[in-house]
Amino acid sequence: MMLLGRGLDARDNQTRQIQDAVSNVEKHFGELCQIFAGYVRKTARLRDKADLLVNEIYAYAATETPNLKVGLKNFADEFSRLQDYRQAEVDRLEAKVVEPLKSYGTIVKLKRDDLKATLTAKNREAKQLSQLEKTRQRNPSDRHIIAESELQRASLDATRTTRQLEETIDNFEKQKIKDIKNIFSEFITIEMLFHGKALEIYTAAYQNIQNIDENEDLEVFRSSLYPPDYQSRLDIVRANSKSPLQRTGSLKSSLRTVQQISNSMLRKDEEEEEEEDEDEEEEEEEELDATKEVR
Repeated sequence: MMLLGRGLDARDNQTRQIQDAVSNVEKHFGELCQIFAGYVRKTARLRDKADLLVNEIYAYAATETPNLKVGLKNFADEFSRLQDYRQAEVDRLEAKVVEPLKSYGTIVKLKRDDLKATLTAKNREAKQLSQLEKTRQRNPSDRHIIAESELQRASLDATRTTRQLEETIDNFEKQKIKDIKNIFSEFITIEMLFHGKALEIYTAAYQNIQNIDENEDLEVFRSSLYPPDYQSRLDIVRANSKSPLQRTGSLKSSLRTVQQISNSMLRKDEEEEEEEDEDEEEEEEEELDATKEVR
């Protein structure tokens, strides 16, 4: 009788331990499932925001100078390509992480049904043990034998159910550890694949931005501020806006030119005067000769 009581107590402790293990999985797997699902939703929202950013960059690039336009467009192309990988990340996380965790809701429910069957058998055994104790106290031999027989059947039933539960919970524990390893391994692999691609794409996007020629675009911008004939007029203004030294040099050059012209004109006047004097002398000589002939 004492052996039956000790066996019943051992099964009670075992059942409580199994209940605690199932409840622990139910609690923490449920929390993990909710948090991972939230992580996936936030990643999907980040993808949506990135799509909006890409569209805005395209719109802005269309209004800019050539080099900046090309650089921004190439950056947006790379960033858009990254969102395709982010979408793949979302899909994989949903399938490989969230869904397996979610399935543990059904698994835990089945284990609780197994526990319920074990508890029912244990309670039936405890009831039969109590009845046997009462019968023995009354000491009728025939009823005592019947009660012991019923107690044995109840004990066998409880033992069989407990063994089935032990096998089930053992498989449950083994599968739980395996699933945890798989789920977190998948999570890490998915994130590594995405971030590896992200690093590659961000590197290309960074290079596209660095390749923008600032000086060339600045010249294009400056050219757009002025009319087409601005350069020719600018050259005239520059020519008329020489430095004092340049203006002094020009003045000296002009004075030298004027002096040369003046000297040339003076020499010409002197030559003309000499020619006139010679002509007058010739005329006087002719008149003198004519006078002599008349005499």
